[in-house]
Amino acid sequence: MPRRPFLTADWRYLVMLNYEIAPETLHPFLPRRTAIDLWHGRALISVVGFRFLRTRVGGIAPLLLHQQFEEVNLRFYVRREMPDGTTRRGVTFIRELVPKALVASVARIAYNEPYRALPMRSDAPAGATEAPGRVAYEWQVDDAWQRVAATAIGGPLLPSRDSEATFVTEHYWGYGRLKAGRTAEYEVTHPRWRVWDATMPEFTGDAVALYGPAFVDALSRPPSSAFIAEGSAVAVFPPTTIE
Repeated sequence: MPRRPFLTADWRYLVMLNYEIAPETLHPFLPRRTAIDLWHGRALISVVGFRFLRTRVGGIAPLLLHQQFEEVNLRFYVRREMPDGTTRRGVTFIRELVPKALVASVARIAYNEPYRALPMRSDAPAGATEAPGRVAYEWQVDDAWQRVAATAIGGPLLPSRDSEATFVTEHYWGYGRLKAGRTAEYEVTHPRWRVWDATMPEFTGDAVALYGPAFVDALSRPPSSAFIAEGSAVAVFPPTTIE
């Protein structure tokens, strides 16, 4: 019997700002049975903003207001060595922001992910385009709006297999920490994404309030790279528990 995804959706116009960070900073957040996945010896974190479209949970479309929404997350990259000698490359989230309390609650219950619901808005294309221009995702804390943004340049291209863009966009597993030292593992499938090079990257989030003091130094510097991924349809499968 084929596997059924827990969630399907389109993820579109992903603004991805990538920052180098000391690997030891990530150790307290590392799920057991995983290791930090390095890019040419460097540990990276990424602030990612994107649009959820056509969201379905368990094959059922939720209420209209919960089918289309923004998400902004901070993540880092991990890998898990399997007994058969293969490697599963994935991501671990520090914080995920969405505008809907129901979405945050479902994600916390199903995956134990660190979701938080805040008012959000975006400036991103509504449909397919070869030139998205400036793409921005914003969230409101108290009376202040914070944002992640970048401007696409050139045309969208499939990155080379050995590029940083491929490293960032092609981690197809998620890993989260559970109680009693257990780890949640789930698969995310999608085709390879075309990406635009990006200029004028911008992150104005309150790093201490959102992510904790450990990430302030890295996020206070300009990103080491920035690009915008076109995105695609994705499928997120139910989690399993690694004891």
